[in-house]
Amino acid sequence: MGFFVTSIDWVLNNARANSLWPLTFATSCCGIEMMHTVASDNDIARFGSEVFRGSPRQADLLICAGTITHKMAPVLLRLYEQMAEPKYVIAMGACTCGGGMFCDHSYSVVRGIDKIIPVDVYLPMCPPKPEALIDAVRKLQKKIVKTESVSKRKEFVNSHSSKLMQNGELLTEVKS
Repeated sequence: MGFFVTSIDWVLNNARANSLWPLTFATSCCGIEMMHTVASDNDIARFGSEVFRGSPRQADLLICAGTITHKMAPVLLRLYEQMAEPKYVIAMGACTCGGGMFCDHSYSVVRGIDKIIPVDVYLPMCPPKPEALIDAVRKLQKKIVKTESVSKRKEFVNSHSSKLMQNGELLTEVKS
């Protein structure tokens, strides 16, 4: 029985890894670099991520690029919840991963989107080059092929507890 489950996981994982459909959530300078990744110089289409989707219902990869404020956090969570399973997240940029240069002097910036949604790959540069985003997509593809299993993915998602969101509502007091 284990052989059949492993074989099915292998086929599904290869199909998922090579057909990631990204959803864009770009708020700052990292968004410009993400747009450059789609251009002919870098061509992310070679990795199955050709068309950036405009609807979360058509996407399975959320590339979150740029500064996330507390006002945007519920919108980001809603987009993530509307995506079909299995869904993956790449946190692109220092501001997305940990607040960036705004983390010490701004009360409105979320200090890492991992407080809102689970993140699969972190890309903490300011701003990341298109080659780095392509590398992050490749790392996510390798992670999907080698370590992904239907039961393991459910455990990963269930183990993540949102520190800023409860019942889809933004918490009023945030302790950092």
